[in-house]
Amino acid sequence: MIEAIRQDLRAVLAELWKVSRVEPGSILVVGCSSSEVVGKRIGTGGSPEAALVIYETLSEFCRDHGIFLAAQACEHLNRSLVVEREAMQLHGLTRVNAVPKPGAGGAFATAAYEGMVRPVLVESVRAALGIDIGNTLIGMHLMPVAVPVRASVSRIGEAPLVLARTRPRFVGGERAVYDPDLG
Repeated sequence: MIEAIRQDLRAVLAELWKVSRVEPGSILVVGCSSSEVVGKRIGTGGSPEAALVIYETLSEFCRDHGIFLAAQACEHLNRSLVVEREAMQLHGLTRVNAVPKPGAGGAFATAAYEGMVRPVLVESVRAALGIDIGNTLIGMHLMPVAVPVRASVSRIGEAPLVLARTRPRFVGGERAVYDPDLG
């Protein structure tokens, strides 16, 4: 199952990247219920193994594409996010004081906190891209306007999958001319 998770996530990431229009240094927010990935109800049976392979795959992708990962913690930490200190500084994010653990933060946020070079927990982000694995509700961390992205893979393990990209708001009304590369 672990290798299938890695391969499916790589496929999803490639498809999301193909339709994204993000700049270097942008943020990809990911919420992940490792419980859902292994076929259990969210918050009831986290899988450190599944969380780790998901984190490692996302980390590699973000590094290769010059973007930052924001790993969303669970509701017990108010859906705060694990990011590298550099992302916090670059984006002017507000740091909060907690360390995610499997029982308070979740297995995925814990894997991210333990895997990042200089991890910090921040209150919120405004991400350009988003992946929700297992109905973790990442919408509060996406920039407006969020656009759903359909992928060939609809689940990671047993967890439902939702992808999003964002675009700038259209302003100016009927006389405005829009940049097609931004929409």
